Parts: sequence; C-alpha cells; structure tokens
Amino acid sequence: MFTNFEEYAATQMLGQPDSPPRSSGKLYFSEDWQRTLFGMAMALSKAGHFEWEDFRQNLIATIAEWERDACGSQTTWDYYERYALALLKVLEQYGILSAQELQSLREQGLSH
Repeated sequence: MFTNFEEYAATQMLGQPDSPPRSSGKLYFSEDWQRTLFGMAMALSKAGHFEWEDFRQNLIATIAEWERDACGSQTTWDYYERYALALLKVLEQYGILSAQELQSLREQGLSH
C-alpha cells in the first residue's frame, strides 16, 4: 500500500521518460531485486536523504545516455539497470556513500 509520498513519486513518473514498467496498470518487477531497488530509492528519498526530483532527473539522464550510446548497438535494455545507475548517481551527489563504497557497488554489478 502506497503512502502519500509513494503515490506522489509513482504518479510523477507516469507517462514520462522515466516511467517504470507496468503490467495491467500496476508496477511490474520481473525479479525480486528490482522491487527491492525501487523501494530502497523511495525509502531513502522519503527519509530525506535526497530529493525525489533529483533522483528522477538522474534516471531520465541515464535512460537518455543508454538511448544515445547503447541503443544503436542493440545492447539489451533493462529499466532497472538504469534505475540502479541513477540511484548510485544521486547517492554520490548527496554524499550518502563514499567514493570507495560506490566503486565497490559498481564493481559488483550494481543491481544483483
């Protein structure tokens, strides 16, 4: 069940370039780590660690980056890989994780 913040955050993305995958009108997660990642970003923003709009702008930028760089070479699209990259960027911008912690996460493959 969404609280007011989650409802706001999810509806801000509807029909936008950063809109999450949906099935029958509901958020769609094909793997558990995707649901966890989605919830983690919402929880961190709701707790005041970063502004939701800053996260969204990072997500839009990572999607645009994929479209510009990888789309032409037929690299597999994964919304939640972009989501993970955007979360790492906002965590870095807000100084929530150290450079060493962020590098470790990147080396581990970000999302799994």
